[in-house]
Amino acid sequence: MSEGTPTYEPGIRWNDALGILARPTGGSYGTPVAEGAGFKYDEATLHELVKEWTDLAKEYSMDRNEAQMIAIAMPPGQEYASGGNAEVTRDSGNALMSTLDERITYCERMADKYRTALGKYATAEDGATTAINQQPKGIA
Repeated sequence: MSEGTPTYEPGIRWNDALGILARPTGGSYGTPVAEGAGFKYDEATLHELVKEWTDLAKEYSMDRNEAQMIAIAMPPGQEYASGGNAEVTRDSGNALMSTLDERITYCERMADKYRTALGKYATAEDGATTAINQQPKGIA
């Protein structure tokens, strides 16, 4: 195992044998970026983070759909024990759904923050391009 601080690598799917089959797709999370307009991440990293947070929200949504099955569990029989067990199971399913709702909301908000950062990044990029284009052409 490597020494040092773990570094996020965009594009790695941790279910690919803990990154053994990793397919990095770009970005620089964890790598120092030149100081300037105040951006911590480059554009590729921002796009990757939006995708990863959105994908995670989708995964939680699928889990929530499955949790609904737990929340509507019916007792297998008419006796007291079956009814009590089903009630506890439904309560558990409802708690799971509530927790997953919170996680979905959190992931969606994180993706939105990175989308906002991308907008600021694009605005700064456009401003820099405009400033460069206004400079005199050729050697003075």
